[in-house]
Amino acid sequence: METTGFPTTPDGRYLVVRGRLWRKSNPDLHPVAHDGLVKELMSARRAVRDAKGDDAAIAKARSRVDAAKIALGERGPVWWDDGAPDFNRHMARNTPYADWFAGIAPST
Repeated sequence: METTGFPTTPDGRYLVVRGRLWRKSNPDLHPVAHDGLVKELMSARRAVRDAKGDDAAIAKARSRVDAAKIALGERGPVWWDDGAPDFNRHMARNTPYADWFAGIAPST
């Protein structure tokens, strides 16, 4: 579904951006529902941008961003059901994905 160019963990749960794991959207979401939630997320992000200087509007817009990300499965309860822990926002090298990541990360 995503063609971001960022590596995806072998189990499909995370994207890796600059060495950090970011939880992917729930793959079981219906494509129409997923697309609607992405549109809401983008609208909410624009609302955050446009609310500069208005603390109440910023808080409301950030709440919309959070709700959309939770509905997408990128935050909140994990969408997988095998009991595996969530490593969202962790550095890949500090997780069980470390060996996999070391094999794909360019050496510096």
